[in-house]
Amino acid sequence: MKFIAARLHGYLDYLTVLIFLAAPTVLGFGGVPAQLSWLLAAVHLAMTLATRFPLGLFRRLAFTLHGWVERIVGPTLIAIAFLPDIFSVKPAFAFFAGMGLVIIAVGWLTDYADAG
Repeated sequence: MKFIAARLHGYLDYLTVLIFLAAPTVLGFGGVPAQLSWLLAAVHLAMTLATRFPLGLFRRLAFTLHGWVERIVGPTLIAIAFLPDIFSVKPAFAFFAGMGLVIIAVGWLTDYADAG
């Protein structure tokens, strides 16, 4: 059963952007992991703003396509966590692996057919 409607998913997307922005400072990692986190914040913000759902601003990207992108991003974040520059920094490894799991879970629980 899908518990997350489009509007709630939008709020979670903006929260995700804030988490990616804050993680390097809060968790104390820099270098490549920090740059990747900030890049992912920008990409996630752009995708959210472009999505055709209640909290999208430009509404060009179908919500179902947004869902497929997240289905790819979740597992990719887990894989990225094992790259040497990430894996060697324990807080960064835990962050990227954890965010991957969260994105997968939100994807499973979101009703992508509900464009709000």
